[in-house]
Amino acid sequence: MAMAKKKSKLKQIEFTPKLYFAVRIRGAPGMRKKIMDTLKMLRMHKINHGVLIWGTQSYKGMLLKCKDYIAYGEIDEKTLIRLLRVRGKVEGNESLTEEHIKNLTNYKNFRELAKALLNGEIQYREKFIYKIKPIFRLHPPKKGHRGTIKKHYNEGGTLGNVGIYINELIHKML
Repeated sequence: MAMAKKKSKLKQIEFTPKLYFAVRIRGAPGMRKKIMDTLKMLRMHKINHGVLIWGTQSYKGMLLKCKDYIAYGEIDEKTLIRLLRVRGKVEGNESLTEEHIKNLTNYKNFRELAKALLNGEIQYREKFIYKIKPIFRLHPPKKGHRGTIKKHYNEGGTLGNVGIYINELIHKML
């Protein structure tokens, strides 16, 4: 006797994932192997390395797994433009310029590239942007981190999902 499967009545809601920026705050001593592997998959090999991450379900799970070692939140357009201009690099470790953007992408300047990244038109993948490095090597923050680096954001520290505070943190680290 075979039973028929019920069809799901839930409709697939289409949404554009948000663009997150994640920065590694703490180092490796005492870190579990699974968390270290997850940080390597996110391309955060060293302290103060930041990456742009899409808010898809799989990436959100990775961020939650590493929340005790990183700070992440939604990046805004103004901060993204400044980040690309100041800390963006291309292959050969050269600074990213508007000339590189014109040659390597379909966009003319930093503002158009940032808008396309925020809207989800392009991502840091090989078919879209392949010569621009996806990692941003940042300085330690001026005047230090907010609170301590051993507590989460809502406990008075810097770790975990910091929301829009990530924009202020990035400005302190540029």
